[in-house]
Amino acid sequence: MKKPRLIITNILVFIITGLIALILVPFEAFQNGFDGFEIAACIFLIYFSGMSITAGYHRLWSHKAFDANVFVRCVLAIGGAMALQNSILHWCSDHRIHHRHVDDNENDPYSAKKGFWFSHVGWMLREYQKHRYADYNNCRDLQKDKIVMWQHKHYLAIMLTANFGIPILLGWLNGDIWGMLLLAGVFRLVVVHHVTFFINSLAHIWGRQPYTDANTARDNDILAFFTFGEGYHNYHHIFEYDYRNGIKWWQFDPTKWLIRGLSFIGWTKNLRRCPEERIEKAKVAMQLKLAKEKVATLHNADEVLMRVQEEYELLAQRMTEYYAAKKQMMAIKKQSLQRSYENLEIHYKYKELKQNLALQRQKWLRLNQINFLPTCSE
Repeated sequence: MKKPRLIITNILVFIITGLIALILVPFEAFQNGFDGFEIAACIFLIYFSGMSITAGYHRLWSHKAFDANVFVRCVLAIGGAMALQNSILHWCSDHRIHHRHVDDNENDPYSAKKGFWFSHVGWMLREYQKHRYADYNNCRDLQKDKIVMWQHKHYLAIMLTANFGIPILLGWLNGDIWGMLLLAGVFRLVVVHHVTFFINSLAHIWGRQPYTDANTARDNDILAFFTFGEGYHNYHHIFEYDYRNGIKWWQFDPTKWLIRGLSFIGWTKNLRRCPEERIEKAKVAMQLKLAKEKVATLHNADEVLMRVQEEYELLAQRMTEYYAAKKQMMAIKKQSLQRSYENLEIHYKYKELKQNLALQRQKWLRLNQINFLPTCSE
């Protein structure tokens, strides 16, 4: 079978920028060094352009996880162009196909099952499935967004202006245009390229699967640190519309913090979150599946499986009862209802169900200490 035509422009961009980052940047550092302003500018622009992809291209436009005002959308559109990963419309079309056909070697644009190299960068080096860009059928909503279409129409000009204009301006202000172009321009671009490409490659290969094993996506705290919070990829692939990837307060997700922070000043709104009950039930269901696989190898498999199944069903029941009561409590607080006998009764019932759930969770976790049940990594 004849291979698709090579995309020479992409190949040259990756080769030239890669060689500059690997050879010229270290040479410049050795010969003249980089000052604090250049280093700070590089770090800032890594986060600016990288998070324009994760917050903008990915969570805002691909998944509609939140809404943003015109100013934020313009800034993210410019920053995304600076990351040199094609237009919003093009990127989102690919990404939505990826989620719809994840791991399908025929339809997933960067299927991880084709190997690390393909999912990391190889899929961009040839004209695979060129026909899908004929009308961007899966992005009809984005075609109504004036900022998306402005960026798509003028992508080349915006990309060149952002990638050269911003570093040149900063270099002029600092008295060293060449050094700024090398570090905050090319080196920054190569770093952003590969850390965001890791989301397509390493995040489908390396890590744990606490929520689902229906696809190759993994959660990985190390990757989250380098990918602006996108490393919690197993969670994302089952709850893609959530504006968060790292759902715990301590999980490193600067993209989530940015979106949430902007909501406090009214620049973002309608932040979508998956209900806690669905998250917990998905996690426990995954634990049950892993337990069943281990139990099957035991001589007393039927007996042990019955016990595990009973504990799981009781835990699921406790969760349903607790979250129903929690919803009731939240409604009371939201409506600022006066304290009454009925509300006190609901409050006491809620506390009782919370305690019951905690006890049942302890019983379930105790099973983790038995060899047949894998320890939950979350």
